[in-house]
Amino acid sequence: MKPERGNDRSLLSPLHLLLLAGLLVLPGWAIYRGLGPTFAAYAAGWVSAISLLAVFITWLDKRRAQSQGSREPESMLHLLELIGGWPGAFLAQRFFRHKTAKGSYQFMFWLIVLIHQALAADYLMGWWAVRTGWRLIGA
Repeated sequence: MKPERGNDRSLLSPLHLLLLAGLLVLPGWAIYRGLGPTFAAYAAGWVSAISLLAVFITWLDKRRAQSQGSREPESMLHLLELIGGWPGAFLAQRFFRHKTAKGSYQFMFWLIVLIHQALAADYLMGWWAVRTGWRLIGA
């Protein structure tokens, strides 16, 4: 069910925060285990900075959408998500109610999140999927 157009209430709920926390466990654990606590702190700073940028760009795009101004390309939002800003983008989408109903955008967003999860899981398993994949293609 789609919310009414004039309804500006946030879609962000405690369940969303719990989901985000769960999604951060695997990548966070992989970074901590692979690179140590010092680099993990730098990585957390990077993710936080890129996430804040993703929140700002999402907010800006939402405002421009409401005023029929020039929009930010979706590729820019997806690039920010890909380089580590997906946690901020996740929060911004729900908080600003932006891009949550666009299926093609959500598909790409969740694909990016899945890539981050899969890489973290594969690293924690000793790059099993990467090694197996290389054997399958004959490299």
